[in-house]
Amino acid sequence: MKRERKARMSDAEDRRITEAAKSDPDNPPLDEAMLSRMRPVAKAAPELASMARGPGRPRLQNPKLAIKLRLSPDVVAYFRATGKGWQTRIDETLRKAVGM
Repeated sequence: MKRERKARMSDAEDRRITEAAKSDPDNPPLDEAMLSRMRPVAKAAPELASMARGPGRPRLQNPKLAIKLRLSPDVVAYFRATGKGWQTRIDETLRKAVGM
């Protein structure tokens, strides 16, 4: 699959977009005074800090390893035809084969 090249934005188009953004009454641009008053939510409103989400999923105790494995096309086709979760089913099948 060939990647599509995107045209660069012209300076005139960039200025037009910037001016439109600056004139938006619902979302004015931040100035230095506003930026200097900003604080992390944990300091500004500690009662809300507990609602903040952490970065991503919690780490697993025994995470699976990402490896490259070459399988026969018919084996892959068989498992893919079983629907979502086909890679997990390959893992389960291999675990049974080695007696785990």
